[in-house]
This record gives sequence, C-alpha cells and structure tokens, in this order.
Amino acid sequence: MRASDSLEHILVVQGDITRQDVDAIVNAANESLLGGSGVDGAIHQAAGPELLAECRRLGGCSTGQAKITQGYNLPAQWVIHTVGPVWRGGQHHEDERLASCYQSSLTLAVEYKIRTLAFPAISTGVYGFPLERATRIAIATVNVFLDQSSVIEQVRFVCFGDEAYEGYQSVLADTFGNSR
Repeated sequence: MRASDSLEHILVVQGDITRQDVDAIVNAANESLLGGSGVDGAIHQAAGPELLAECRRLGGCSTGQAKITQGYNLPAQWVIHTVGPVWRGGQHHEDERLASCYQSSLTLAVEYKIRTLAFPAISTGVYGFPLERATRIAIATVNVFLDQSSVIEQVRFVCFGDEAYEGYQSVLADTFGNSR
C-alpha cells in the first residue's frame, strides 16, 4: 500500500464501539482482562458472560501487548484486548507503550486475517493520557502499519464524545494535509 492510500483506509466515527459492524473491535482493557469501567466495561457487558470466561483463561495481559478473544454477542467476531499505559507525566515510556498497543493489536489482526478493525481512544479515559498526544500516536502508528500491510482494509477510530471526535478529525487532517 502506498503512503497516500492510508487515508482511504482510516475512518473517524463518533459512536458506540460495541455497535460497530467490523471484524474486530479493540478493547482498552486492564491487565487482568476481567472487565472494568469505560470501554472495557461496555464491551464486557455487550459481549456477555462468555467473554469474561474466555478472558479468565488468558491469564492477563501486559501493558502494550494484546490478546484476542471471540466477540460473542457483539456484532464483531473478535475482540482484541490491549492494555494501555497509565499516564505518569510522559517520562515513563508512555508514548512507546501506547504505540505498542496499536502495533500489537494490528499484528494480531493480520494474524487472524481481520480486514476491518475499530479502536477506541486507548488510555485517554481513566488512565489519563492526554487526548491530542494519544491521538497523534494512534494515527501515526496505524498509518505506518497500513503502509506495510495489505490485509487490513479499514481502521476505524471510534470516538465516544465530541471532544475525542473533534480531536481525532483535527489530527487526521494535520497528518494527511487535508480535512475529511
């Protein structure tokens, strides 16, 4: 895929990630993978108790890594669980760990031949990562990955609120030199 093609494969939408009609959604999970608040809690609730049962068998997940489960009651066939870093001022490799969340998730997507994938704004909720900084890392990491892989046809960034949606749209326009 040529660099100019990446924009055609990246979409920013506002809505509920649990309702996305994609092959896989990404869960901004905690290290236990046993559910929590925010996106994690919503995904576990929408998927049903089978998701929790499968997550128990995975033995947790380290920050920056990703693991995959079935989607159960979700429209998506798969859930890729990744653990984002807690923001501690930016001096504890938070940027690299956040980029690793996206890279690890995308690598699993390719391994499972997932063609459409939806990400939330990883680490920007209770983990406190600054939204604009996290958005720039997310879009840059996905853009580089898409330039090197032809398996994934579409990556959606699903924003829950207006602030995240507008922030993602702005960074996307800055990255590609135009507005959408």
